[in-house]
Amino acid sequence: MNNKYAISIQSLSFSYGQQNALNNFSCDIEEGEIFALLGPNGGGKTTLFKILATLLPLQEGNAKIFDMMLRNSPKEIRKFIGVVFQNPSIDIKLTVKENMTHHGRLFNITGKTLLKRIEQNLEHFNLKERKNELAENLSGGLRRRLELAKTLITKPKILLLDEPSTGLDPAIRIDLSTELKRLQKENNTTIIFTTHHMDEAERSDRVGIIHEGKLIAKGNPVELKKEIRNDVVIKIETNNPEELKKNISEKFRLEPNVSNESLFINTSKDDDAIHKLYHVFSDQIQSITFSQPSLEDVFVQKTGYQFKDIENKSIE
Repeated sequence: MNNKYAISIQSLSFSYGQQNALNNFSCDIEEGEIFALLGPNGGGKTTLFKILATLLPLQEGNAKIFDMMLRNSPKEIRKFIGVVFQNPSIDIKLTVKENMTHHGRLFNITGKTLLKRIEQNLEHFNLKERKNELAENLSGGLRRRLELAKTLITKPKILLLDEPSTGLDPAIRIDLSTELKRLQKENNTTIIFTTHHMDEAERSDRVGIIHEGKLIAKGNPVELKKEIRNDVVIKIETNNPEELKKNISEKFRLEPNVSNESLFINTSKDDDAIHKLYHVFSDQIQSITFSQPSLEDVFVQKTGYQFKDIENKSIE
């Protein structure tokens, strides 16, 4: 991986009326990396995606794509990007091959060049035996593969994917991740995708965590989890989380986060306070579970909320 930026975002802000979707958002994405934009629904991911895809005009701030200013050169920038939307953009009344053919022709790719790329992508995405099948007869996973196969006909240098695994089961999501890694390795494609799935973000090179239109954390998934500085996350189920939080803070000088009627404490495996805590407050505790830190734990530490606590509460 080199240090050349494929995308450089500077102080982007965007509002829908009185609702802020992006709030002074800045982020650099390196050429050839897989970058996950992780956050709950309603956090601003889709708005940022639409701006980078030149579908929404800039309001405040700017962005560069391969040193071209987005504000000044949207038409030139479109030549370098491929976009896979959250909602399907294939024509279900056309066959697999016809969808790919028409997409290529829209970008003035014709003749032997187009046929070669179609055959290559049919092979890469395991669609060769389905090439004459109508898209409406494909499963959700195969339709997602077709979305990628047709988008990549143009060989974009930057691939933007908005919630690419929507509606896919976990096994298909892993297949998708494997295909993205292949694109990165073989073509040095820069891949940016939005997601609210932790497992997807874990398989990226770097993650940007977004909340209320702000970038609250950025880095390699392993490095981000290390920022918690402890190696165990304790989840405590209780009937009165606020009261128990106050009691724990006063007696043990720990600061639990309250989320979804549960308490979360980041601590070390050998912290005796947890054992003492259980004995002191056993009558208030329904259960205690232990887990390794996750990207959601990073989010909880930064915001005090879990994803499901805030989804759909702010505008996307």
